[in-house]
Amino acid sequence: MIKPQTTKFQTYVVDNIKTLNVWANNPWRRYSLALILFFIGYFFGSSLGMISAVLELMDPISALVSIIIIELLIQLRRSLNLNKNKKFLTLLIDFLRIGLFYGFFTEGLKLL
Repeated sequence: MIKPQTTKFQTYVVDNIKTLNVWANNPWRRYSLALILFFIGYFFGSSLGMISAVLELMDPISALVSIIIIELLIQLRRSLNLNKNKKFLTLLIDFLRIGLFYGFFTEGLKLL
């Protein structure tokens, strides 16, 4: 079996994720970070809806981009769900995905 080469960037990312996981052992920190990601997802979801509404030309393309983003987050969650040690990353991905969906939904209601 061929193992991928471990680069300096790859080890840096893994170390940062481990440090964040240790930092977020406190439930208040964990849920505050999850809430921040929810608001970031809401911001990007509503921004994508506003941009497509202003241009009036890219509604199908923005719908495709939003579906691709949501599906990529779902696939990432499924791959992390197999590893029970990564519950924190699964929580963050879930909150980001819910924020994106909520942003798309409220922006859709504004455009009606």
